[in-house]
Amino acid sequence: MKLLVRAALVAVTLAAWGVAASPASAAPVSPAVVGGTRAAQGEFPFVVRLSMGCGGALYSPTIVLTAAHCVSRTGTNTSITATLGSVDLQSSSRITVRSNYVYQAPGYNGNGKDWALIRLASPVTSLATLPLATTTAYDSGTFTIVGWGAASEGGAQQRYLLKATVPFVSDTTCNSRTMYNGEVIASDEICAGYASGGTDTCQGDSGGPMFRRDAGNAWIQVGIVSWGDGCARPNKPGVYSQVSTFAANIKAAAASLGG
Repeated sequence: MKLLVRAALVAVTLAAWGVAASPASAAPVSPAVVGGTRAAQGEFPFVVRLSMGCGGALYSPTIVLTAAHCVSRTGTNTSITATLGSVDLQSSSRITVRSNYVYQAPGYNGNGKDWALIRLASPVTSLATLPLATTTAYDSGTFTIVGWGAASEGGAQQRYLLKATVPFVSDTTCNSRTMYNGEVIASDEICAGYASGGTDTCQGDSGGPMFRRDAGNAWIQVGIVSWGDGCARPNKPGVYSQVSTFAANIKAAAASLGG
């Protein structure tokens, strides 16, 4: 069983859809960046904070890429607010845009395929977007993680965007008995973190991007914050949706939404 998704309470996500959460579905809680430092204004212009307590990345001026577990279903939704353009969520210069539609990955059932798109009611043309890794060429090395989630396991959400770097962990290592003992879906998911712990995404970071520089020194998204066992625990790296696996599906879905 996957112990902890890195989102806000499931009850909060469901409330965004006007759905009451049962006691069973309200239990899981997950990922601000543990062991991080404050990001500079404008350093990562594509990062998005979503009002249900998740993160995301600006895929196009009208589309935010996030995690499937942050939303309930595909369909019209005007209840989500995306905050962009400022590392300070309370800044007077922040941009806020409402959603008008959500697309959850087809076949998502809580086990892999953890991606979703949120269409914005009006385009955000003043900020850079984050391209997707379309091959596995960049699915190794050192990655950057960011978020406004908890800075410690069970801690409070953050006002300012935090950032950190984490190393790639191979599927074999991540699925070893000392780590996740076969729970990671190698074709769908990618792990990153330190065996010693100390740096990780945490509650409220779900759906946010994991990214690195490509051959042209531009940022490229390789992962989506998905789940993990606690936050920054030893031998429990973060588990991320592997963007290269889903890039073609994401592109097609975004095109169908006009993005």
